[in-house]
Order: sequence, then C-alpha cells, then structure tokens
Amino acid sequence: MAHAAAFPIIREGDRGPAVEDVQRRLLSLGHDLGPTGVDGVFLGETLRAVRAFQEGHGLAQDGLIGHDTWSALVDETFMLGDRLLYLKVPHFHGRDVRVLQGALNALGFASGVPDGIFGTFAERAVREFQQNVGLPPDGIAGMETVHALSGLRHVWADKDPTAPVALMVAPARAAEVLATLRIVVLAEDDVGGDVARRFVSVATAACEAARVGVALPGEAVEADLVVHIASGMSRVGVAAPIPLASARSEVGPGLAARVVTALAAAKGAPLRIAVDVDGTADDDERALQRIAVGLLDGVCAWLAEASGSVLP
Repeated sequence: MAHAAAFPIIREGDRGPAVEDVQRRLLSLGHDLGPTGVDGVFLGETLRAVRAFQEGHGLAQDGLIGHDTWSALVDETFMLGDRLLYLKVPHFHGRDVRVLQGALNALGFASGVPDGIFGTFAERAVREFQQNVGLPPDGIAGMETVHALSGLRHVWADKDPTAPVALMVAPARAAEVLATLRIVVLAEDDVGGDVARRFVSVATAACEAARVGVALPGEAVEADLVVHIASGMSRVGVAAPIPLASARSEVGPGLAARVVTALAAAKGAPLRIAVDVDGTADDDERALQRIAVGLLDGVCAWLAEASGSVLP
C-alpha cells in the first residue's frame, strides 16, 4: 500500500475504474448506492455511502477516499479464504481475520479478542484447531483450514465470538526466550533469503524483544547462534561440518524436532546449524512460511530447555 502522503485521493465528481472498485466494495458491505449502482461516478448515493462507512469506522466523515478510508474498505471486504493468513510483521488484519478469530473462540480455541489482527493468540488457536481436526498444525489459515471451519459453521455461526471463557488466553509460544540470544539467519541463496526474512518477521511478531536478523554470505555477523539456510547445503560456505536440519520432507513439527536435534549437537562460538530447503519453490508462499515457523518453533523449544552453560 502506498504511503498516505502519496495516496491518490478519490474525490466527489471523480470517475473511472477506481470509483467502480469503491462502489463494489460498498455494495458488498450492504450500502445502498441507489438506482445507478456501480456506474463509476463518485456522486450522490455513493458519496453518502462513503460518509456512512466512515462514520461507522470512526473515520473523518469528509467523503474523500484517502489512505485511511481505502485501507478500511479493503480490510472490511476480505472474506475468509481470500488469502493465506499467518503470523508476520506487520500483522495481517481485516474482516477475514475477525471472522476467523470469532469462529475459533466459539469453537473453544481461544484466540483472544476478535480485533481483526492475526497475532500470536490467533496463530496458536489455528494450530490447536488444525491438530484437533487432523490437519498439519502449522498455524497457517489456508484453504484446508478454512474448509474445515466452514464445515463447522453450524456450530459457531450463531455463537458469541467474545464469550469470556473463549477469551482466556495463555502465552502462545515460549517466545520470550528469543530475547536471550542474538540470532542471525544467514541466507545462502534466494530461497534461503525468503525463509530468513519470514523467520525474522514471525520471530518479531511473537516477541518484540527478539534479537534476530538476516545476513548474506560474506557479511560479518555478531551473534550467539547462526542459522545457515540454503536450497542445497553444498552452497553453505563453512569450513567445518555443522549439524543439519532438513526441510526437504515434512515441515512444521517434524522440522522443529530436527532443528532441536541439530542445535543440541552444535558446538563452538557462535553456535552454527544449517537448514536445507532444497526442493522448495521460491514462489510457494505456504511452504516457505511453514519452514520459517518450523525453524522458529525448534529454536524456541531448544532455548526454553537449554542449560545455563549455553545461554549467555
């Protein structure tokens, strides 16, 4: 999304495809555009509908489609299943997230206040739901998870998504341990770079104090733990063999366990392990995110159990 200062504001009297897009979104939200409907002209009932939308969302009722109003319109017109939802920074937010949170709460998987923000509680609730229905518990709300939720719509559709019992939440992940070590993910190639950036994003989303970063081959790193990530470990330029966790087969819990094993075998200062993502396509968003999540889970599990001799 463009910066607010550069956003092309849509004003009364404007015409064209951008106005049609606004009108379609308003119609989908139940606003009346009068007999002309979607005509690409920003006048009359469309202007009144915009002001009504702004009033309902605590925005300035100026009738202008600026950055804030457009962002709110986009958020409110996301339907559950329109996109993959997972933990990252900045967080996913929108109507689809709010519906997901409410459904999970009503089904007994506490995801916190349904505020439309996919944070750590939402991710944990998705994992618990996935495990309960026999799906890989990766915390990613994709089509399989949405389909499973839709099959239970008769259970959650009419229930209170904010019931107090549903809002009782515990720490979603032992993520506070991420603040105990300086961790650098060294991206050895393009796929490794994508996973590395996703790892940093999800780690920061899980723990604001996480001391994590990304480096490229040849860069000087200052860290307690270095994780080399590449598509094929022959590309890792380290002098001595280091423990390896392969992400070429099952990821998620399986990868997390392999990361713990690799970390337990790591020696030296800094500690070094490698994650092989060979066979993962650089455009497979779900696979890349699942590897990043599996790596984070493994690091968190190992740190939570590590002896005082390992931690600084």
